[in-house]
Amino acid sequence: MLKIGLIGKTNAGKTTFFNAATLLTAEVSTYPFTTKKPNIGQANAKTICVCKELGVQDNPRNSTCIDGSRFIPIELIDLPGLIKGSWEGKGLGTQFLSVASQADALIHIADASGSVDAEGKLTKPGMGNPLADVYDIEEEVVRWFSKSIEKTLRKLKKPSKKGSPVDHLFAQDLAGMKITAAHIARALKATDLTDKDLAKWSREDVWNFSKSVRVISKPTLIVANKMDIALGEKNYAKLIKEFGQAFVIAASSDAELALRRAEQSGYVEYIPGEEIFKVKDRSKLTSEQRNALTYVEQRVFSKWIRTGVQFALNTCVFKLLGMNVVYPVEDADKFSDRKGNVLPDAFLVPYNASVSDLAAQIHSELARTMIYAVDARTKIRLPTDYKLKDRDVVNIVAAAKEKRQSKTKP
Repeated sequence: MLKIGLIGKTNAGKTTFFNAATLLTAEVSTYPFTTKKPNIGQANAKTICVCKELGVQDNPRNSTCIDGSRFIPIELIDLPGLIKGSWEGKGLGTQFLSVASQADALIHIADASGSVDAEGKLTKPGMGNPLADVYDIEEEVVRWFSKSIEKTLRKLKKPSKKGSPVDHLFAQDLAGMKITAAHIARALKATDLTDKDLAKWSREDVWNFSKSVRVISKPTLIVANKMDIALGEKNYAKLIKEFGQAFVIAASSDAELALRRAEQSGYVEYIPGEEIFKVKDRSKLTSEQRNALTYVEQRVFSKWIRTGVQFALNTCVFKLLGMNVVYPVEDADKFSDRKGNVLPDAFLVPYNASVSDLAAQIHSELARTMIYAVDARTKIRLPTDYKLKDRDVVNIVAAAKEKRQSKTKP
């Protein structure tokens, strides 16, 4: 399962974002470092399901389909907030960074209202500086990477005559940070360090490589949170101007959490990520509830179209990580599994994944015994190295299954 980590300064709204995305109840307060250990929950990536296109009524197992939208589980990790010096252990920094290193991608929650000061304490909107916050947190993450890389280099007391820098770096601590050999190779090339002896790396080399491998291995988007509060729009514009090379998404985690809880209680009809919600019966709401929903309508939906929480998750999964959604089935004619469940599973796979990669993701035995696959739409036979496309529906044929099928033929 994909792992997405939430990073940011304490009190920026990470835990509210987490609760809104997972509908869990992690503790939220105005005190710095409320999150003392990672909160882990299940969120979802949302995509258009193929059920309507194929004209079938699906009954998913590993995911959920709501009115033609398929919600595919991902793991969301709410990490303790960072402050300056976190990489050295200040606050709860070391706990945060060691867990962040296991994520496939990161979502950086920034307080666009500017209501968090340099120490992570709440202040009046506009007193804080969200741009500086983003830079501060990014520096802490890079310093953590740099610290790990320096530790690796110290282990290499003598330059080896065998193996490349990729081999040495990957064999040491970086492999434990979900950094692949491909990530390292790209970072070395980007920093012109591919052919430089590791023993001769300067501190500047380590820093440049750390920045590069951090961006490559942990792609990150910025969520401008608390957009319903004064000054949010002004700071959002500044964030876009400053970090134009990155994804910057406007969001109100509070609004999403309010809607999700109202939907769960039966007060509204709302599908996460949609641009509209419907109040079922306003007469059954308290004045406080009516005011809250009116606030969401006026300060969030009329201004920003959506709350931004589900949109941020989707952007992270499909844009940053470039994942595709594929639907494996056992019966290519009925688009079902052996029990008759139609479109039972939806899998997130990398953009360059092959049929054999999908088989391995489903089960190691299937990967070992597979022979070929079948495109369930066209019934065309696909080779094991066929590169899967988004929305592919495939039947993977294994050796044992092929043998059973041949026995049933007259």
